[in-house]
Amino acid sequence: MDAAALTPELARSPRPPSARPQFAAFPGVVEELRPAPDAWAVAQRLSGLPHLLFLDSALRDATLGRYSFVAADPFAWIVARGPRVFISGVEVQKAADPFAVLAEQLARYPSESLPGLPPFQGGAAGLCGYDLCHHLERLPRPRLDEFATPDLAIGLYDCVMAFDGKEKRAWLISTGFPEIDPARRRRRAERRLRELRRRLTGPAPARVARAAPALELDAQWPVPGRPGLFSNFDREKYLATVRRAIEYVYAGDCFQVNIAQRLLQRSTPDPLALYGRLRERNAAPFGGYFDLGDYVLASASPERFLRLAGRDVETRPIKGTRLRGADAADDRQLAEELLHSSKDRAENIMIVDLLRNDLGRVCAYGSVRVAAFCQVESFRYVHHLVSEVRGRLRDDKAAVDLLRAAFPGGSVTGAPKIRAMEIIAELEPNARGPYCGSLVYIGFDGAMDSNLLIRTFTIGRGWTHFPVGGGIVADSSPEREYEETWHKAEGLLRALQ
Repeated sequence: MDAAALTPELARSPRPPSARPQFAAFPGVVEELRPAPDAWAVAQRLSGLPHLLFLDSALRDATLGRYSFVAADPFAWIVARGPRVFISGVEVQKAADPFAVLAEQLARYPSESLPGLPPFQGGAAGLCGYDLCHHLERLPRPRLDEFATPDLAIGLYDCVMAFDGKEKRAWLISTGFPEIDPARRRRRAERRLRELRRRLTGPAPARVARAAPALELDAQWPVPGRPGLFSNFDREKYLATVRRAIEYVYAGDCFQVNIAQRLLQRSTPDPLALYGRLRERNAAPFGGYFDLGDYVLASASPERFLRLAGRDVETRPIKGTRLRGADAADDRQLAEELLHSSKDRAENIMIVDLLRNDLGRVCAYGSVRVAAFCQVESFRYVHHLVSEVRGRLRDDKAAVDLLRAAFPGGSVTGAPKIRAMEIIAELEPNARGPYCGSLVYIGFDGAMDSNLLIRTFTIGRGWTHFPVGGGIVADSSPEREYEETWHKAEGLLRALQ
């Protein structure tokens, strides 16, 4: 593998007053890998390093699925669980705000990005679990939280491998953080890059099996016709739960609420092999693999949550689903049915309005607009109805402010958001954990991108679990909503086989 060095030269330009500090020129090291290796092969080669993160655009698209990133062995590790927040194992002050801790850590390492390279060149990256919502709003806790996954688990990654799928190019980027002195930072960057290069060209790492006592869970219901698969609802209980959600809509509590069933398999397959099957059988533009330590996430998410490029904000909510057709004519008919479905369009409109309000909390007045509305996007097993909302972040706000303003995503809660989350906590028996949270990166330069963790496995403690759900509105059919959860689970189930 030939590594051709790049010599970065940055032109400095004046910046308006901003929540972000002034950046220093990039003193790290960048090497282009020629020929460009396969991103998935690189992720497998680095799997022996701590907290491997693979942000994977397995479904290639010139705009949505262009870039992929591999990072591992962060120099700091931030974990929040309930009122406790830890940095590399050391607890910070009691009842700390994890968003504030994340922002403070990022502020220590401001750095310009290099033009012409993929947008993530080192920074904070990892999991914002759904239950991070309890740090934002006073909400009831779910009745059961057996897996106790972190609310937040984020690494500060000084080294990243970045891939441009459109140009078929790849780079090793080493920032040299946490060193601050330019000379020492440069030396660390060079040393870290040499270590990565050795791992890429040396022998493949030995695979170590994960062994942990299996959790004993409360009663789970076997899924008829699917041996070894369980749910936290049986069919009748799920239908009754949807009917109760519809009653809340008619009572005026909410316009829409997302209700999910959690599917489980009592085994922990090799997470890396499972993700390989998932990306092959259900490729997605916002997929990802993340090793938290006790748990591993493997996601084939079709949905972008928040993207920040410069001051430009984008979110792409999905609401509305149809199974793919048996042949081309049937497939076109189902896509047209989705496009013109008044129910699905109404669901989408509600979430677009919610996201416009969320973005309006941190974006410049008058800048928030709907850039695309109710367009059909097709994936391997389903069609989705997708919209796009854009805005311009205010000069006194930064990426963490945007994340705080919009988390969790409205398309996985309902509207109005707080009341919908209260209903979810009442009607769903188990904590969602990573599901409906986000895999996110925030660069040292302030850029951000993130997905919504749907179509996602959480693997660990003797179980593989993967919730699936949908938005409930006034004219929802409980039976159809139940069937839709299985449509959404199809790609995941095929990967388990």
